[in-house]
Amino acid sequence: MSSRSDTVVFIPAWNEEQNLPDVLAELATVLPDADVLVIDDGSTDATAAIAREAGAIVVSFGENRGLRAGIAAGYREALERGYAFCGRVDADGQHPVEELARLLQLVRSDVCDVAVGSRFAAGEGYDADRYLPSPSRRFGIGLLQKAMHVRLGRRFHDPTSGMAAVNAKAMPVMSRPYASGAPEVEALLRLKAEGLRVEEVAVHMRERASGESKLQGKKAVKLVLTVVGTLLFFRWLRHRRT
Repeated sequence: MSSRSDTVVFIPAWNEEQNLPDVLAELATVLPDADVLVIDDGSTDATAAIAREAGAIVVSFGENRGLRAGIAAGYREALERGYAFCGRVDADGQHPVEELARLLQLVRSDVCDVAVGSRFAAGEGYDADRYLPSPSRRFGIGLLQKAMHVRLGRRFHDPTSGMAAVNAKAMPVMSRPYASGAPEVEALLRLKAEGLRVEEVAVHMRERASGESKLQGKKAVKLVLTVVGTLLFFRWLRHRRT
């Protein structure tokens, strides 16, 4: 397929027939010149059909492979199809496309190789306390931030954010299969190891249209343990992959 754009935005999606139409419509309005790619992770509903009807490129898995496979596939498709820039948003409507457009502008202007949208970073027009998570979530977030600081040598406020924009330099790094259950964190470690420039950018995010937060209840404990394990065993994971 020949591309009409130098930019693609991909959406990992699994059974998102209810939320996906609004996300696709928002992309068409805010980023009309960007191609849209939906990674259909073995959906059993009308996710793939809805995406095709909206004019998106659709890559469907024969079975559900999980988010880490969907993320790797999205960046791999962007790389193999020759795009210069790639954005990612989730299918649940949490990520405003206007914010993604800001991230894409940063990589397009060569300010950085990767721009990651952050709910918890501060910036002009973005108060540091604009999100007030529950005490249990604050505890989990704090642990993640401290662990990331130790491993990256810098503070990173929102290491599990799924909103990002990258240039062609970063696509090969982001497209490799992920070995851990925390693919966003593993990606940050890879980018650091490759010497690529990563900016964390303050953004607004919406409440999830459906589903539960990953930093809530037992899921929070599991996520924190997964992230910490990824940070501790990253070198071993890289060795196993090679």
